Amino acid sequence: MFELELHRTRTAELRREADQERLAREAVRSRRTARREEAARHSTSGAETHTDRPRRQRLPRTA
Repeated sequence: MFELELHRTRTAELRREADQERLAREAVRSRRTARREEAARHSTSGAETHTDRPRRQRLPRTA
């Protein structure tokens, strides 16, 4: 009987964690969508968000 209660408790805990993670993913997704829509409204040339500056030169990785 004790094992069954532990199982039920753990299952409920896992479901709560899954719900929280799902809500977090939905929030990130909705923020990203809103940001892209806002950028599309303000940008006349589409997805051009980069500047004309050259990229920073990166040093090769050392061994």
